[in-house]
Amino acid sequence: MVTKRVIIVGGGAAGYFAAVNAASMNPELEFLILEQSPKVLGKVKISGGGRCNVTHACFEPRELCKFYPRGNKALMGPFTRFMTGDTMEWFESRGVELKIEDDGRVFPVSDQSQSIIDCLSVEAHQKGVVIKCREQVVDIQPHEGQWEVITKSGSYLCDYLIVASGSSKLIWSILDRLGHEIVEPVPSLFTFNINDPRIKDLPGLSVEKAVVSVTGSKLKATGPLLITHWGLSGPAVLKLSAWGARELNQRNYDFSILVDWMADWKGEPMEEHIAGLRIREAKKLIQGTNQFKLPSRLWKSLVKEAGIRPEQRWADLSKSQAQKLHHELRMGKFEVKGKSTFKDEFVTAGGVKLKEVNFKTMESKIHPKLFFAGEVLDIDAVTGGFNFQAAWTTGWIAAQSLSQVN
Repeated sequence: MVTKRVIIVGGGAAGYFAAVNAASMNPELEFLILEQSPKVLGKVKISGGGRCNVTHACFEPRELCKFYPRGNKALMGPFTRFMTGDTMEWFESRGVELKIEDDGRVFPVSDQSQSIIDCLSVEAHQKGVVIKCREQVVDIQPHEGQWEVITKSGSYLCDYLIVASGSSKLIWSILDRLGHEIVEPVPSLFTFNINDPRIKDLPGLSVEKAVVSVTGSKLKATGPLLITHWGLSGPAVLKLSAWGARELNQRNYDFSILVDWMADWKGEPMEEHIAGLRIREAKKLIQGTNQFKLPSRLWKSLVKEAGIRPEQRWADLSKSQAQKLHHELRMGKFEVKGKSTFKDEFVTAGGVKLKEVNFKTMESKIHPKLFFAGEVLDIDAVTGGFNFQAAWTTGWIAAQSLSQVN
């Protein structure tokens, strides 16, 4: 029997996962990973702040799909076949202990992304997967029933090709020449640049639950909110940036947001509560009476923005000041002028159009023997391990498809 070769373009999580699983399922195949970078799995290395957020503890496919602004419908079927629990079992059965944190994110117990890299690298070595670094692919062409992959240093022929190149504009342009429609990539998962005196001197402060909404839009997200040196970040902002990736790009990242700092307020209507404080806390200084569980410095900043003087007591709070304070707490308006990348990670919305891919096999509907996995597709998710799960799932399905070839 003639051994057939499979080339994986891109040495990221999805590519490795496809290679090691396919090699395990079908030992008759020969696997070669072509990686442009000098080191393997570089994006895995920096992910999750260097800890690698492997997946998320959401174990119901329909619920999991809700975390994907793009790809949620296409992933429903694949998730019924390889889910978050399967990912956890896969790594744990290979010696990587995992833990579920309070917010549902899953990390190695070691808190080191190197644990995931080592696991995949050992699997690749044991399964005979060949890895070539510093091999930049510059073209892909059909060649007499095979694929010819051309790099800067030479060319390779293969019988089957998996493209798992992530957000590579060069590979997208090659796929475009091959007839695949590429949905224009735009940034996703970014933070908001805001220059505002209310938060300028408060970097590092956070609120456990806030609501952030974009004015003139239906975009709204709830979650922890973090003040940074450049503006606002945290899960609420990152979710908003993911769901609004295209709309905010069209606005050139110049828009207004409303912030409700008191999303978890469960008391009486806030207007009534503030009115009651004028009586109950009449002699106390407003600035020193933070009854809203906000960070003290943030409370003082919002009180100042409401036009309330440092020496002012609750008894002296005017009706207009009370209204302004309520406004700052529940619907403070901030002007966003630009964005910043979230940590060192970069996620895009865009890629190979999903209608051109068979999600039962991850094979191209345009070219037989061409498969896709990971971020090269028009799939992306909010932060929390979901992008990795899409990589593991699509990689595994591509592997399973290759396990059935003769």
